[in-house]
Amino acid sequence: MTLDFLAPAYSWVKALHLIAVISWMAGMLYLPRLFVYHSEIAPGGVEHARFVTMERRLLKAIINPAMAATWLLGLTLVLTPGVIDWKAGWWHTKLLCVLLMSGFHGYLSKNQRAFAADERPKNQRHWRIMNEMPTLLMIVIVIMVIVKPF
Repeated sequence: MTLDFLAPAYSWVKALHLIAVISWMAGMLYLPRLFVYHSEIAPGGVEHARFVTMERRLLKAIINPAMAATWLLGLTLVLTPGVIDWKAGWWHTKLLCVLLMSGFHGYLSKNQRAFAADERPKNQRHWRIMNEMPTLLMIVIVIMVIVKPF
């Protein structure tokens, strides 16, 4: 199903979608890095409070709105005539990776709340590894959208 009235706005929607994706990715790459450093400090104290504030603001002011905009604008693009060849397989892979990215976003949100409660849900090694997850998903998503290999 597509909506013909969306076609004239395609370039603007695509540009705004890309801006939202870049903003979302910036936050998704930075938050696990903050968790690496946060997991290294002693519970309580001034440093802990500073990390909690930084993590909360990053999530609430940048990551959450950027994800919402990414999804809204992405769905708008999907509903624009001629954007998706529904028989092609690339968009299924892209959608799966975007769903995984959204799930990872939820995982980070859950852990931000744990850090705020002065818990240390995982060690710094875990967060160093998790810091690579958004990059790997982004690589697959970009290849699917630009190259459309299948």
